[in-house]
Amino acid sequence: MKIVVCIKQVPDTKGGVKFNPDGTLDRGAMLTIMNPDDKAGLEAALRIKDENDNVEVTVLTMGLPKADEVLREAMAMGADKGVLVTDRVLGGADTWATSTTIAGALRNIDYDLIITGRQAIDGDTAQVGPQIAEHLDLPVISYAQDIKIEGDAVVVQRQYEDRYHVLKAQMPCLVTALAELNEPRYMTPGGIFDAYDAEITTWGRADLKDIDDSNIGLAGSPTKIAKASDKVRKGAGEQVTLDPEESVTYIMDKLKEKHVI
Repeated sequence: MKIVVCIKQVPDTKGGVKFNPDGTLDRGAMLTIMNPDDKAGLEAALRIKDENDNVEVTVLTMGLPKADEVLREAMAMGADKGVLVTDRVLGGADTWATSTTIAGALRNIDYDLIITGRQAIDGDTAQVGPQIAEHLDLPVISYAQDIKIEGDAVVVQRQYEDRYHVLKAQMPCLVTALAELNEPRYMTPGGIFDAYDAEITTWGRADLKDIDDSNIGLAGSPTKIAKASDKVRKGAGEQVTLDPEESVTYIMDKLKEKHVI
């Protein structure tokens, strides 16, 4: 069985974010981590590998050359292979261009199951996983809070408001994982040494199958950013000292003024 996990190197938001003049993230200037939803998806794949014979886990990412760091982290956790898709012409991609590019890379890989995170913390769109499935004409189950393999099918608990659905899909298929799916394992010392000795497969634009240049990179992204900024600091606000009855009147007047009520 062959599983491909799509992971993303995202900004560590605790360290702040930086933007380019065109509104895109300046990824080269920020501290980075593996996207939490993707990491849970990777752990799910590794648990399937632990519980079954002849399972191979490949991790794939699209990004700057430094994104090989997140692939090596995944391999230190237990993944077998890493694939980096990187090329200047792919930069600035929105979800459509990103999913088109990743689908082009996945056409080079044998897979039974593709696992992606539900969404990335630098975009929060939850679009790329389902879009990849659409490009590859695969069934998709999103918001997975549990994943099990039954023969040639995958059985997923799909989170839904205050309950969950149990869905079963024939493989090949794509599943998007929630960060709450599991607690990812740590890298092992031996795994770290092996991961940094391992060879990462690197593909550029020329290696991607069945995609058009008009659908990749910033130029092929229909979503345009009108404005972007770092977090805006709030002011100290207004402080008043009133008795209880006056406080109620004051608060109600403010709520009406802001059209909350």
